Amino acid sequence: ASEAGVRGVASGATILLLWHNDHPGGWTLGEAGEVKLTARQQKHLDAIRAELSSLDLCLPGTMTVRTGVCGKSACVCRGRPPRLHGPFRSWTRKVAGKTVTRYLSEEQLHDYQRFFDDHRRLKELVHELEELSLSIVESDPRWKR
Repeated sequence: ASEAGVRGVASGATILLLWHNDHPGGWTLGEAGEVKLTARQQKHLDAIRAELSSLDLCLPGTMTVRTGVCGKSACVCRGRPPRLHGPFRSWTRKVAGKTVTRYLSEEQLHDYQRFFDDHRRLKELVHELEELSLSIVESDPRWKR
């Protein structure tokens, strides 16, 4: 590429090769050629897309409910039978590289649980999509050239 760039793209700019799904035969990889999906792969891709579109809000992090004992030797939490303190509901996540923990009420946990569940499912679906994409690309006959 020249100093002026390639076809009007500024020098140092990142050029992305985007996947398109507007080709009648399925997925295409720009002008480089076609990547063919089997009927099974297309069905799996369609199922992933459908489930992704059904997800609601997604809250990243870990939701934990715990109980515990305190440091007082005469507290009921150390009795027989013990009556533990809690439950304490905490949501922990990373923000700008630092761990942030927030305590939730029972009502908040009830309201937010589906968002934690949807985030977990989102991560699973992304992993499935990555595995499917790898299997499709790895089966490209052009690798054998």
